[in-house]
Amino acid sequence: MNSMSADNLPRWVGLFALPLLNLLAALAVAGLVLLGVGESPLECLKVVIDSAVLSFDGLQFTLYYATGFIFTGLAVALAFHGGLFNIGGEGQVYLAGLGVTLGAMLAVHWPIWLALPFVLLMAMLFGALWAFIPAYLQAYRGSHLVVTTIMFNFIAAGLMNYLITNHLMPEGAHNVSTADFTPNVWMPNLSEMARWFGFELASSPLNLCLLIALACAALFQLVLWRSRWGYEVRTLGSNADAARYAGVPVKSLVVLVVCASGALAGLASVNELAGAAHRMNLGFPNGIGFIGIAVALMGRNNPIGIVLSSLLFGVLIQGGLELSLANPRITNNMVFFIEGLIILFSGSLTFLFVPLLSRLQARFKPRPAGTAS
Repeated sequence: MNSMSADNLPRWVGLFALPLLNLLAALAVAGLVLLGVGESPLECLKVVIDSAVLSFDGLQFTLYYATGFIFTGLAVALAFHGGLFNIGGEGQVYLAGLGVTLGAMLAVHWPIWLALPFVLLMAMLFGALWAFIPAYLQAYRGSHLVVTTIMFNFIAAGLMNYLITNHLMPEGAHNVSTADFTPNVWMPNLSEMARWFGFELASSPLNLCLLIALACAALFQLVLWRSRWGYEVRTLGSNADAARYAGVPVKSLVVLVVCASGALAGLASVNELAGAAHRMNLGFPNGIGFIGIAVALMGRNNPIGIVLSSLLFGVLIQGGLELSLANPRITNNMVFFIEGLIILFSGSLTFLFVPLLSRLQARFKPRPAGTAS
């Protein structure tokens, strides 16, 4: 078999065993680095697990971070299944934040049951609109989506910097942000939802968007593998010429897939703004779109894998913050380095362990009856 492909391995190996081996390899290298600076890898790992998983308050922050990564990971995966590489999630999240902000301004006096869906739709609309121009250029002008989406990330940052500082920032304010949103567009957080059932929990940024993200993951699986449109998307990703020969409108489908990808990415802004900050801050995406690429790669573009890898990155961010506070010798840059190792092993070195797994499969695969040993 081709040593650089996992296609001939059992599906569970590609979805679970291969990402797990890549993760363990990245953690092993990170452990060597920690030993090099005089720290115990096991002690550091214990701090991360205790603060991000075993602590209930920390777990809520872990799930909050994971929520945004699910949205951006699904966005990357949708485009990838269509043979496209949307790396403009950062800019699409940013512009979707403008949609959330404008939606909050328009819905000031609306009831919450109408204001919240409106804000969600505005986020999806602005994320899709920001993806439309790169999609159109790819489909009808032959521009490469990777190049245009990279450029649109920078354009989004500059545009939002101008809009916030010159038009959306309240006069006389000291923080570079918009005014606070009215409570009718705040996503209910976990403590508020717990009170609906008679429980009292400490306040945290974890909010209803987690359930929306999980619903999007389930819908992603259903649409992609159980609908005609999903079949067309997968055909496009496998062979655009075959899709065209089969009557699929390839150009319009490319635009639609990329715009749908942008809409998914845009939902991450709802988690950040309507769910936690309750206003739009300058630079609020803070890399969430880029981490979504790593999430999709590590999750093998499968919704279950994306949810699991989102949880992993949520643990790394929450646990890394606590680790840097508990141990001044572990800086934020070292935490970023560990995240980078995971991205490296799950991206560029995805197939590192494929030859090993292929040999193991060949060794332990049952031989047909009557075959000589």
